[in-house]
Amino acid sequence: MSGIPRAHRSCGLLLGLALPILAQAAPSLDDEVRTAARAVMAEQDVPGLAIGVSAPGLRRLYYFGVADRRSSQPVDAATLFEIGSLSKTYTATLGAYASATGRLRLDESAAQVRPALAGSAIGQASLLQLATYSAGGLPLQFPDAIATEAQATGFYRDFQPPFPAGSRRLYSNPSIGLFGALAAQRLDEPFATALQRHVLTPLGLGHTYLQVPAAAQDHYAWGHGKKGEPLRVNPGVYAEEAYGIKTTAGDLLGFIEANLNPGRLPAPLAKAITTTQQGYYRSGPMTQGLAWEAYPYPLLKTQLLAGNTPAMALEPQPVDWQRPPLPASGARLLNKTGSTNGFGAYALFIPERQLGLVILANRNYPISARIEAAWRILQKLDGGVP
Repeated sequence: MSGIPRAHRSCGLLLGLALPILAQAAPSLDDEVRTAARAVMAEQDVPGLAIGVSAPGLRRLYYFGVADRRSSQPVDAATLFEIGSLSKTYTATLGAYASATGRLRLDESAAQVRPALAGSAIGQASLLQLATYSAGGLPLQFPDAIATEAQATGFYRDFQPPFPAGSRRLYSNPSIGLFGALAAQRLDEPFATALQRHVLTPLGLGHTYLQVPAAAQDHYAWGHGKKGEPLRVNPGVYAEEAYGIKTTAGDLLGFIEANLNPGRLPAPLAKAITTTQQGYYRSGPMTQGLAWEAYPYPLLKTQLLAGNTPAMALEPQPVDWQRPPLPASGARLLNKTGSTNGFGAYALFIPERQLGLVILANRNYPISARIEAAWRILQKLDGGVP
């Protein structure tokens, strides 16, 4: 960020020097981040961790542990982590960009974009329903036999929804994966090309990849499985759209900062980011945006934990549609988790307070533990947290 002095490395942390307005609070923040990181690494056997914090007048990045236990390579500013389903927020931004530029409408049906889906139940679902996991109950993952896009199209055509489109939320990679593919189709580009051209490059995210290039492979961390085995994400149909991004803590924090200040961006991209933050329906304690999940702020930690339970991800949930959508304004906390077999990520931001926080790890550890660590840091960032 302009105006922030160049960061320096100290005691296993990369610390950006605070502007005077927060100089008094900085040591306690650094101590809290260090304590939270060490606690979660010890309790969850996390090999490596990267944390990024953004607040008015302050931008800090912290690195702990190793990117690969076999080599003992330390986590640093260049380390790439898989962020799993946090990738959905980038996909949502691309789809919202296609909408902002008039290439698609969120209320049109999937079959209007892809005629091969005509006559099927999923073909009748709207792009908005696909993007918000409410297209009728698509599963969390494709069946193992689905290995090509043609097979995926056959799966969508044959799928018999267990409940009407728009009536339930059921978290689903094939749902938002299809949304991303249809958005790219309307932009007349492969998904990876469209995401790079319309989202990653304009936001200056030069260390964010769907396919890690050869020049960056040495910085690509290894995930660690339940028995410590080295893991990386396997490719699959619509994997790029649903869970494919690899990025650094600095780049992920940069994406969060774009979400904190979309008004500074070119008009179509600013509108796209705002669209992802609108509230389309309420479900349990949270309000569903395009990938982002929102809560009134301030809130209790128990409320945030309740919105991130396994039941919210794995079981159908009732929805209360908001028409028109709730605006992307007011006091709200937005968050998203992401996991692959070997990695676990978490991000939150509070636009009204201009606060953002990211936590990246090379182990898939419980979401509740990620929230506990984030909450501990948030309490230091914002004295109004209960």
